[in-house]
Amino acid sequence: MTAPAPENTSSSQRDLLRFITCGSVDDGKSTLIGRLLYDLGAVPDDQIAALTDADGRLDVSLLVDGLLAEREQGITIDVAYRYFSTARRSFIVADTPGHEQYTRNMATGASTADAAVILVDARKGVLTQTRRHAHILALMGVRQVIVAVTKMDLVGWSQAVFDPIAAAFGAYAAQLGLEAASVPVSGATGENLARRGQDCAWYDGPTLLERLETLAPLSEGRDLPFRMAVQGVIRPHLDFRGYTGRICGGEIRPGDAVRALPSGVTTTVSRVLAPSGDAAQAGAGQSIVLTLADEIDLARGDVLCAAGAPLETADQFEAAVVWMAEAPLLPGRQYDLKLGARTVPASVTDIRHKVNVNTLESLAARTLELNDIGVCHLSLGADIAFAPYDEDREMGGFILIDRISQATVGAGMIRFALRRAHNIHRQPIRVDRARRAALKGQQPAVLWFTGLSGAGKSTIANLVEERLAAEGRHTYLIDGDNLRHGLSRDLGFTEADRVENIRRAAEAAKMMADAGLIVLVCLISPFRAERAMAREMMGDVRFLEIFVDAPLEVAEARDAKGLYAKARRGELTNFTGIDSPYEAPETADAHIRTDRMSEPEAARAVLDALSRSTI
Repeated sequence: MTAPAPENTSSSQRDLLRFITCGSVDDGKSTLIGRLLYDLGAVPDDQIAALTDADGRLDVSLLVDGLLAEREQGITIDVAYRYFSTARRSFIVADTPGHEQYTRNMATGASTADAAVILVDARKGVLTQTRRHAHILALMGVRQVIVAVTKMDLVGWSQAVFDPIAAAFGAYAAQLGLEAASVPVSGATGENLARRGQDCAWYDGPTLLERLETLAPLSEGRDLPFRMAVQGVIRPHLDFRGYTGRICGGEIRPGDAVRALPSGVTTTVSRVLAPSGDAAQAGAGQSIVLTLADEIDLARGDVLCAAGAPLETADQFEAAVVWMAEAPLLPGRQYDLKLGARTVPASVTDIRHKVNVNTLESLAARTLELNDIGVCHLSLGADIAFAPYDEDREMGGFILIDRISQATVGAGMIRFALRRAHNIHRQPIRVDRARRAALKGQQPAVLWFTGLSGAGKSTIANLVEERLAAEGRHTYLIDGDNLRHGLSRDLGFTEADRVENIRRAAEAAKMMADAGLIVLVCLISPFRAERAMAREMMGDVRFLEIFVDAPLEVAEARDAKGLYAKARRGELTNFTGIDSPYEAPETADAHIRTDRMSEPEAARAVLDALSRSTI
């Protein structure tokens, strides 16, 4: 959900402050906002009447949109935005839930915020979730923080309670580079929110609202060179071709020179069209249509920027990542990375470390779990135009999307492009795959055999390879057990290790197919995401997913190695089918039921599938 913000940069809008409320669950965020709105007269009379009980008591916590549904149904909610104003300025507040499973909502609100109000329950003090939210704010570029120490009325407005909380958060905030100020408040009574309290004589600082009125909005791109992600191409008639988008930095005028990225082509702007028609100029925050002097190859996801100050392009980065999914982030697994209007395949190649949010200590990590914050190296399937997040939140912030479920699983902030992204280039090779295949008189292919241990993958693949060899075909069989004696001997059987093992096998199969071979790969390969990754890696090489299927009891009965027995006894962990899942293919190119057909019949079925396949 996005904030209902006006979309221009007039001087009146520079008085608008976007802020987020966050903190641990039940610290009183909705009560605080509801009381603030009520005291400012920002609540309609009919809404007040609806929330007043028979005794005339008002539940101000229910004045915030969306929170009642959260309480009643326990559902995941979006960020609730409210608009209000005072004589000095206007505000948009993003109220975010404190539950750990809703950290993604908090990150959404922080991504467009100028400042934050972090609530701390005076009875509980600074908690792990408080620190996590503070860390995310720092990563998201929110530097101005007000600490509202809430429920002070429940501790007798004790300065001895307030001071240690303010000191503890202040020390933590200083390590993150946050500018923090603390205010003792009560959402229930409204003291020190919009009006000074009578029960807190020892506090002589500003109220919460007074502090909010003095904070400075972020520039949001006004101090940057021109840059705009292309949202779409419109062509209502043959004589008009326009490029739509929202300016995320700088200003643009007719006649300005611009560069298209990642292509690098330079041209000039012919017209700038705002909603009201042709404009002499447009600036950051405005949605516009540009026409160009030249017809260049430009599509959704490309970026137009000032020709004299172009953005950098790269396909490898170091980034801070906030992980938001129940399933862990696994290095090597492919996700979709969306930055601006551009979506490209991406994988984490290395987790440099994750952060202990209580101590800010860097910890070694093989994966990131739900709500973990880490520093990662990413490799993308194509170059993208970007800016470091510290410079430009819009061109430096991205999300990671699960390719199977399409759910957003992570948020990231680019730190810098890795040097190898610029120093390592592909070397052109004169003898290509087509020529190698022609020398062998065949079309290359990859046959990917997947299934439980004991289902019959290696047996059938060996038989298929024998028959192909008898026909004079050039083949190679990559077997999972053999791979772990060599290329993958350093890997174990955790989910992260399995993903990496499959990536290595797929890379080897890709090179062998490039050599013109028919490659047979036998791996349990339990996850759909990695099998989809292997298929995608092969490009236009024929790829057949062969599901070698046998019921678990049949595969277990065939187990000559005794692996199932060890797994049943707890001597072998992460064993597929016992304590690690197998995700069966949904649309395999060949489904081989080895409990219903003989080995020769199974081999014949695979060969038939290969003969029917096309490039």
